[in-house]
Amino acid sequence: MDAEVLVAGAGPSGLVLGCALAAQGVKVRVVDRGEGPARTSRTNILHARGVEVLTRIGALGDLPERALSPVGMTMYARSRELATMRFAPDPRESVQALFVSQDEIETRLRQRLETLDCKVEYGREVIGAAQDPRGVTVEFADGDALRIGWLIGCDGSRSAVRELADIAFPGVPVVERFLLADVFADWNRSREGSAGWFHADGMVLAIPMRGSGEGNLWRVMADVPDTGEHLSPDQIIDQIRAVLLDRAGVDDIAILKAVWTSVFRIQRRLAEFYRRERILLAGDAAHVHSPIGGQGMNTGIGDAENLAWKLTLVIQGRAKASLLDTYTAERRPLAEEVLRNTTANTRILAGGTPLTRLVRDRLMLPLLNLPAVQRQATRTASQLWVTYRKGPLGGRGPAPRPGDRVPDLACSDPEGTQTSLYDALRSGWALVADREHPELAELARRHLGTVAMLHNPKAADPPILVRPDGHLAWRGREPDELRDWLTGKLGTMETA
Repeated sequence: MDAEVLVAGAGPSGLVLGCALAAQGVKVRVVDRGEGPARTSRTNILHARGVEVLTRIGALGDLPERALSPVGMTMYARSRELATMRFAPDPRESVQALFVSQDEIETRLRQRLETLDCKVEYGREVIGAAQDPRGVTVEFADGDALRIGWLIGCDGSRSAVRELADIAFPGVPVVERFLLADVFADWNRSREGSAGWFHADGMVLAIPMRGSGEGNLWRVMADVPDTGEHLSPDQIIDQIRAVLLDRAGVDDIAILKAVWTSVFRIQRRLAEFYRRERILLAGDAAHVHSPIGGQGMNTGIGDAENLAWKLTLVIQGRAKASLLDTYTAERRPLAEEVLRNTTANTRILAGGTPLTRLVRDRLMLPLLNLPAVQRQATRTASQLWVTYRKGPLGGRGPAPRPGDRVPDLACSDPEGTQTSLYDALRSGWALVADREHPELAELARRHLGTVAMLHNPKAADPPILVRPDGHLAWRGREPDELRDWLTGKLGTMETA
């Protein structure tokens, strides 16, 4: 067998999955149909949950130093200011969003992947996949073939892997046509925040971006009528100028150079399920929705981290393949909620009817000036609230409950060296306690493999077992109760 896992697609989801698997000792290959890394960036914000994931897999690097602070967006009805939606991070949390481009995030992920002796193989387009009980035979457009144990489709909304697995991808368009242009421009406008202008004809958004070149780099997006006409880059720029003037009254922007232009349709689609035997989906291959709010990348990398530890246990022979069914059970409901919220917000912001525009301008947008609303909106976007307590691995009891997120903790290892919970989770699980519990630790290791024993006198009474994705797995003191959870709830098998 050429590899235990083949990841098709080297975007954020595929790269996170590759890093998480390789860090836990799984032989993984990551391929991408492109000829090289993407030089454009569809997303410009890494929300707090994404920051935590990159921290746990050791890929955050210098992104905090390279990021702009996401201060928020000021919204207008032409020149009349309606509201300023500011980011309001929860002061109880030690992590917040980073305003940083997707291409920089992918660069750090590739660097981390290479430290784990895995390098993205570009120019490798998957065109065939035949699976049997023992593995998958994958065919590439260049005529090559690989025999692997598991195939993961992280290859985007037009996923070839999803089609080869015959997994339905139902959905509907939300906005028929959107224009996007990343441009260097001379513009007498503050870069301390984004701006959105709302008009009867549609909206236009302007987002400052980090970039080096002539002038300042901005991303401008606008919805326009779908005429069916193919637009050249110059025509896209001309339309961008026109909508800025018509909808925002902006006549002082001098576009010096276009870095990237695109025309796309905002869709809402969700895969019927995320697994068919030995083929699984993650990221945009499993769900696509409006880019407004920047939830796509966050949701996709969360998929990847959730899948990685479960697939690792199955590959290592510590758990049955049925554990992978909990991946769909935990992640698909979250995607449904994200799709529902982003679709509703996009339709309101687009203002397709006079009533919708009235609600938007007179009710919804003014509410965004309220600090309480800003805090709730920031919390919702952060995905720090994500819990699996109602899923198949969840449970009852005092908070945090099994399935709840566990924030990062300052800890020490058995030798007394200071560390953190998330650093320990890079290579597996963690047992956090107020003192040593050698019997619990040894039992967990026999079932799960690498388990770090961490000391924290304030945060772990009774001891807690934390999953590699930062969620609470189990809490208690009795080895027999832990064994029952491992064999019953998780379905693991004890090894020497």
